[in-house]
Amino acid sequence: MAESDSGNNRPSPPQGPMRLSRGVLGWIVFIGCALLLVMLLTSNMQKRRQLTFNEFLTYVKNGQLESVQIKEDLIVGRLKPEAREGQAPDAQLTFEVRSFPQLIPTVVEELRNTDAEFEVQTGANLFVQLLVNLLPWVLIFAVIWFFIFRQIRSASTGAGMLGHFGRSRHRISSKEHTNVTFADVAGIDEAREEVNELVEFLKNPKKFHRLGGRIPRGVLLVGEPGCGKTLLAKAIAGEADVPFFSISGSDFVEMFVGVGASRVRDLFKQAKEHSPCIIFLDEIDAVGRRRGAGFNGGGHDEREQTLNAILVEMDGFDSSDQVIVIAATNRADVLDPALIRPGRFDRQVVVPLPDIKGRLEILKIYAAKIKLGPDANLERLARGTPLFSGADLAAIINEAALVATLANKQYVEQEDLEEARDKIRWGRARKSRAIDEEEKVLTAYHEAGHTLLQCLVPGADPLHKVSIIPRGQALGATFNLPEKDRYTLARKQAMAQLTILLGGRIAEKTFCDDVTSGAANDIKMATGLARTMVCDWGMSEKLGPIRYSTDDGRPWFADASAKEYSDHTAETIDQEIRHTIDEAQNAATELIDKHRDEVEAIAQALLKYETLDSEDVKRIIDGQPLDKPTVSDLLAAEQARKAEAPAKPKARPAAKPDPDMPGGALPQPGVN
Repeated sequence: MAESDSGNNRPSPPQGPMRLSRGVLGWIVFIGCALLLVMLLTSNMQKRRQLTFNEFLTYVKNGQLESVQIKEDLIVGRLKPEAREGQAPDAQLTFEVRSFPQLIPTVVEELRNTDAEFEVQTGANLFVQLLVNLLPWVLIFAVIWFFIFRQIRSASTGAGMLGHFGRSRHRISSKEHTNVTFADVAGIDEAREEVNELVEFLKNPKKFHRLGGRIPRGVLLVGEPGCGKTLLAKAIAGEADVPFFSISGSDFVEMFVGVGASRVRDLFKQAKEHSPCIIFLDEIDAVGRRRGAGFNGGGHDEREQTLNAILVEMDGFDSSDQVIVIAATNRADVLDPALIRPGRFDRQVVVPLPDIKGRLEILKIYAAKIKLGPDANLERLARGTPLFSGADLAAIINEAALVATLANKQYVEQEDLEEARDKIRWGRARKSRAIDEEEKVLTAYHEAGHTLLQCLVPGADPLHKVSIIPRGQALGATFNLPEKDRYTLARKQAMAQLTILLGGRIAEKTFCDDVTSGAANDIKMATGLARTMVCDWGMSEKLGPIRYSTDDGRPWFADASAKEYSDHTAETIDQEIRHTIDEAQNAATELIDKHRDEVEAIAQALLKYETLDSEDVKRIIDGQPLDKPTVSDLLAAEQARKAEAPAKPKARPAAKPDPDMPGGALPQPGVN
């Protein structure tokens, strides 16, 4: 049954495990040390019988001693069990006798006439024995000093027991260490301009105070992973030439309750001492999630205490405090409203994925660190990397440099850049993987169906290349090359994508009279796109512009199976999704049946060459022959080159006669 929407009927939040405060934990440790001390004292202080020296000599002469330990002023020994006859049952077998150094030789002489084991301890042995006896006491007092006296000493500074846990784990950097400015940030011009006023405030705060203005206390950077949020924060500190305090949200959370709040207070205290400065809280959603039932689990949660401390510290800023808090997250929808209200994080700066111009600028920044060849075209690479983040582009440049290095090239060529791009997006090409001939033929026709529709369907992106070389989890792939960035998707373009996705399965069925599981990913993507068109984008004539998709932002205790529409509407949604896919499937079937010869030619060319670019496919569709070496030709040329290499040795200069060699001897061949 779904939960009621009324706030009074909400289920009580689950109670977390009871946690001990630091004071209680200190007393537990103290009591444990005291018990350990008592146990050691009782083990070392064994009860012994007190004997006179004459009684001791009587026991010696009667042979009733088992072992004896002789010191300078004390004799400690043990009686044989039969020596207790006639005494109380609880009489002690161990004894001690006061002695004098001058009587020790007499005692030793008497003991030699018996079978008792005896030991005479000299001054050196006594010193070792003293150290052994004192060692447990030294350890006990060291533990007591660490847990008790350090607690008392730390209490005056407010850190409490185990005070180092409450210290902030931030990393502080100056301009010389970060070495990042706005010149290193590209592709996010609007975000860079929006935070530029923070630099002006840190450099010249009186300029803003003249008219009574107040700079934002906090700036929240929101964007996808790898878009440059951390880089932008470092650039702000580098431009303003101020200290940069960097810490992650997860660094505040520990197993001890209250440690996160203590670290927050310590961080802001040190930041105010180093003002003007910047505090950068990365992944703020780790501690800044929405409070209440179903989110953090109660008012005594460690994350909630840390969040409360952050809220209080940001409220405690004065207008004269030149401390700016910058936070970064890719989950702004889960943050607590009190954290992003005006007065705390006053401003939200969206750091988007770069467009084609931004990607080109980012590629130029990273490509300046490597050696590029004359055929390297960064603009073509930027056009072929839509929805790539700055981190992805940096990985492409680095991967291209590694590929060129492994191939012993002098510089990075365009094919290295494209191989790195394909490797980052789809995985590494597995050229050595052995594939059954029947599967290879099915893959060729499957990719030929995608390729033909990519070239013929109106509204589709231009074809880049097609390959049947396994890459990642796929046995083949068809790559497109968008001409421009697309921020909206029309129904015509969405239907074109659906048609292309279904072309591989239809080509398998048409030319191989069978279907395979290789189209599983195509079917998954087509179903998801059709459902989004119907439920989110209102592209169904029967349902109209109404949103039917499930809200992903519901709390965890909400019923996941609850729908906001009737069963009849759900049936209509299924029908419309099926109708949309059937429409795309019929269009794909019609085009493939109409161009069977072109599909056959593309498939045979793939089996022969394995990889075709857009120009090759265009020539095949136009009926022109391909003039390029096949895979067999390339392998044969490589084998021939290796076979001819030993037959043509390098010419060496004539060796000069060595006067030290005997007559008629020939010099050994060496490396010039």
